[in-house]
Amino acid sequence: MAALLCAALPAGAETLRIATWNAELGRKGPGLLLEEIERGKSPTIAGAVRVIAALDADVLLLTGIDFDAEQAALTALRGRLAEAGLSYSWQFALAPNAGLPTGLDIDRDGRLNGPRDAMGYGAFRGQGGMALLSRLPVYSELAEDYTGFLWSDLPGALLPPDLTGQERAVQRLSSVNHWRLGLELPEGGRLELLAWAATPPVFDGPEDRNGRRNHDEAAFWLRLMDGALPFEPPQAPFVLLGDANLDIQDGDGRPQALRALLADPRLQDPAPRAANAPADPGHKGDPSLDTAFYARGPGGLRVDYILPSADLRVTGAGVMRPPSGPLAEALAASSRHFPVWVTLDLP
Repeated sequence: MAALLCAALPAGAETLRIATWNAELGRKGPGLLLEEIERGKSPTIAGAVRVIAALDADVLLLTGIDFDAEQAALTALRGRLAEAGLSYSWQFALAPNAGLPTGLDIDRDGRLNGPRDAMGYGAFRGQGGMALLSRLPVYSELAEDYTGFLWSDLPGALLPPDLTGQERAVQRLSSVNHWRLGLELPEGGRLELLAWAATPPVFDGPEDRNGRRNHDEAAFWLRLMDGALPFEPPQAPFVLLGDANLDIQDGDGRPQALRALLADPRLQDPAPRAANAPADPGHKGDPSLDTAFYARGPGGLRVDYILPSADLRVTGAGVMRPPSGPLAEALAASSRHFPVWVTLDLP
């Protein structure tokens, strides 16, 4: 669903700021996010609104946000943003695999219908989905949704060794979503977005189900660009973005597919950085690249990415991670992730 509310980018605009942020707007039950937004007393929601308003992106992919069929929570959030002075003309979301029942005992605990038995982890359908806010018109009717694609249909899939035939026949690849949609540019033409949010490569056993799946969720885009899937490859210009839930140098996981994406000549990695990022002892990666900090876990990790196609001209990039002040407090109140942004010359 998408709705046109006001004008898109100002006439004569020459650049486009694209951003992604895991805002951690997932709640424990359906409808709770909407209730929290509408009540207007949540410091978490207030913090998220302040962060998004300061980010001021033309196109924003939010991950970790609960989905509902009417997009009521997303609409309410957009209303709060408008009150803060930031208006988005368009919104887009599709039902995720998160919380979608499989009817199978995926986690082998002897019980059915638990959060880990769903197509993607979730206590209810839509928990921790993703959504797009845009000043540019969205070609929602032409969007391609790969969320139903079977894991076993991915060429070279790293399927878990304990996957049963029944599971193989129903298990989808996406733990949340994989989308492809077009944006109408101010001077005509189209910019495609390829968006996804992957499972963390942890919280499993020696079969490494989540680690394998996380790898293959990134590998999907390589196969799509190669023309190895039953879908049309993306046409430049396009931008690949989302929460890969993986750092290729630090933390757990299988980094081969994500590393291949970052090095693929059809893409470019602007390597967005935060200014004055604190040191992260024991880590190999540059802490200025980190897009999340897990105080009780692995520390700082680069897990959120924006990868424009090679033909696009990048004029700026960054990670919003202020060391102190009201914006830093708003970030700390809302999420462990930091927004990532890239500025492009309009094609």
